[in-house]
Amino acid sequence: MSLAACADLVARSDPDRFLAAMAAPVAARDILFPIYALNVEVSRAPWVTQEPMIAEMRLQWWRDALEELGQGKPPRAHEVVAPLADALGPNADWDALDRYVAARRWDVYRDAFEDAAHFEAYLDDTAGTLMWVSARALGAAESAEAAIRDFGWASGLANFLNAVPELEARARIPLVDGRPESVAMLAQEGLTRIKRAKVIGGEIPKHVRPALRAGWLAEPMLRQVATSPGRVVAGDLGLSEFARKARLLRLSATGRW
Repeated sequence: MSLAACADLVARSDPDRFLAAMAAPVAARDILFPIYALNVEVSRAPWVTQEPMIAEMRLQWWRDALEELGQGKPPRAHEVVAPLADALGPNADWDALDRYVAARRWDVYRDAFEDAAHFEAYLDDTAGTLMWVSARALGAAESAEAAIRDFGWASGLANFLNAVPELEARARIPLVDGRPESVAMLAQEGLTRIKRAKVIGGEIPKHVRPALRAGWLAEPMLRQVATSPGRVVAGDLGLSEFARKARLLRLSATGRW
């Protein structure tokens, strides 16, 4: 039940967030790695079994574990739960975390999103909440929540669009409207939220920014989709390894996100 175990889990399962965390100061890593490890555990729970009931039980286990932490109970004997309790402290937004886990129930079944509002809420409850909880744990002010959630939403959208081919291969219907023009508009909405977040959140202090750097690939990926939406279905999103490393280095060196 160590930070090293959390870091190893993130390195193996979420390399982009791992690199973003490694670019942060050590003190920030101690907070971010348990949160990102939680995300790994929760996000993969619906996919490790073909039985919906078992997947539901896995998600419920996490909801119960988080509820206990919110009640001040000792953490469960799990390699992520104890470091997470230390990282978040007693004043975490436990209700938001519960919605974060509950939103992953969509991943359990093959039903499409009900409508655009359902899809937007899914991104906010998952990626938006994850980024907000991370930033809050690093000391973000409540006034920055809207901006941070906007940036998290856009980051979640980029990751979701990148996963569309895999979701379709698993017989899922990931997009409410898969027409190229609609996908391009969706990407443009993500870019608008990034721009709005950077305007509203321009005064986010330096010690909080490592949490936002988890979205370091969102803007270039969404620009690719806005320009060439066909790249989503083709599975052709992302930067070269050189461009990836250069971008993260530049953001880290300048303190931007």
